[in-house]
Amino acid sequence: MSDGLSVRGLRVSYGGVHALSGVDLRVPPGELVGLIGPNGAGKTTFVDAVTGFVRYGGDVELDGADLSGLSPHTRARRGLARTWQSIELFDGLSVAENIAVAASPRSGWATLRETFRGPVGLGGEIERTLALLGLESRADTKAGDLSHGERKLVGVARALAGRPRVICLDEPAAGLDSDESVQLGRRLRAVVGAGVGMVLVDHDMALVLDVSDQVVVLDFGHVIACGPPSLVRNDPEVVAAYLGSTARATRTEEAS
Repeated sequence: MSDGLSVRGLRVSYGGVHALSGVDLRVPPGELVGLIGPNGAGKTTFVDAVTGFVRYGGDVELDGADLSGLSPHTRARRGLARTWQSIELFDGLSVAENIAVAASPRSGWATLRETFRGPVGLGGEIERTLALLGLESRADTKAGDLSHGERKLVGVARALAGRPRVICLDEPAAGLDSDESVQLGRRLRAVVGAGVGMVLVDHDMALVLDVSDQVVVLDFGHVIACGPPSLVRNDPEVVAAYLGSTARATRTEEAS
């Protein structure tokens, strides 16, 4: 049985700066865990470390298997995928072709050469991914003609193309309006409902608190709160972290 993603005692330092200090987080299959915190809290560093892009201390396991020392692409092949804050699509290719490039076990350039020789047929996995994210009607649309919200969904679809067991999303709602953010949340819940574990990093608090099963809050590289959204949203430490140093100083004076 799949165990999902397990992170224990994750530590990342840049020189004398501790970006992450002993972070624990677990993502069971089919569960969405929101990771939030103020700017500089260590959220993107967490994703970078877990997916193998920065060196770290501590333990990262996927389905009980230790990922220590594995490259990012090897982790992806094991079932741990991610998205990036910047959306890098092939604007001259269709939505389906963009997903096909990501889904291919061969090199991207080999897939591109085949793409330009003729149209790419929709495989079952690509069709499933398009349906999951509500992109069926845009399958043949060039990526360059999509709205910003649709481009974000294609970015998620590309990460799903390799059939990951866990996916880490880094700021997928950045630049979206409120309606697009709500639509994104529905699609993310559909992905989780299909059995994929998910870590959602985003500054859109309404989105994260609305769609997450559990929420982990970072501040200066430390976990300051963890639990269901209903509890985390009113946690005094979380409120103080988001209001800034003035609120923290006030709480310290009140406690003394």
